[in-house]
Amino acid sequence: MSDFTDFLAEYLASLPQTLSGKPFLHEGERDIALHFDFSATQSQMCKADPDKLVLGYTRTMMGFLLFQPKPERIVMIGLGGGSLAKYCLRHIPDVHFTAVEINPKVLALRDRFGIPPDGPNFEVVCADGAVYVRNRSKPVDVLLVDGFDRNGQPGQLCSAGFYDHCYAKLRDGGVLVVNMLSGDIKFGTYTARIRESFGDQVVVVEAEEFGNKIAFAYKGKDFPPLAATMRERARDLGPKHKVALNTIAQKVIQRLTQRTSSIRPAL
Repeated sequence: MSDFTDFLAEYLASLPQTLSGKPFLHEGERDIALHFDFSATQSQMCKADPDKLVLGYTRTMMGFLLFQPKPERIVMIGLGGGSLAKYCLRHIPDVHFTAVEINPKVLALRDRFGIPPDGPNFEVVCADGAVYVRNRSKPVDVLLVDGFDRNGQPGQLCSAGFYDHCYAKLRDGGVLVVNMLSGDIKFGTYTARIRESFGDQVVVVEAEEFGNKIAFAYKGKDFPPLAATMRERARDLGPKHKVALNTIAQKVIQRLTQRTSSIRPAL
């Protein structure tokens, strides 16, 4: 059959799940993808390189390393296909990674994406991410928020209270990273809430691919970071990562420069 015929057959077979909002897979020769419907891809894995970050927004989210280059504890809200979890476990030495996923039907697909079993440095928790973050035990260095359902960002993951709890969950020097939809009519509201919770220590950049923006919110006194520090971290970490950290650093520096110019008093 042709690729279109294969796609149409999969679409028709998964239509009942699409209408009910249940996750389903689209599998090709080279990759496998997770969907809630066919309007967007939630996660994608390259079969030949399961730990590769295929989607551009996930690569941009790794820019947290420019703010926190040596994280010990990372929590991710929204497991999906586990792309960020697998990448971090492979490329960040001795990190402890916890993934929090509310949908048990997503968790049931973890083996299809090669997500490793729970162990000393990795655990998957079936829970509401907002409730998990509200528990202030075990502070973390990095908090990745990539929780979506068929309707976009769930309300409990973009409320003012949620972002306040994210701030409380982080150690000093920690960073919140939020994947956001550029076209969401509430995008400005959500970013304003993040800025309020983090004392305006926030920078938002375009993701590597069109349609997403990534917010980095920092907890600590050394913000904004010096451009030279960002470039140095990108240079030092570059050989260890399959992510264009230098490009992300340039985006962050540009946004921070614009921010400084906009708040500089007129002479």
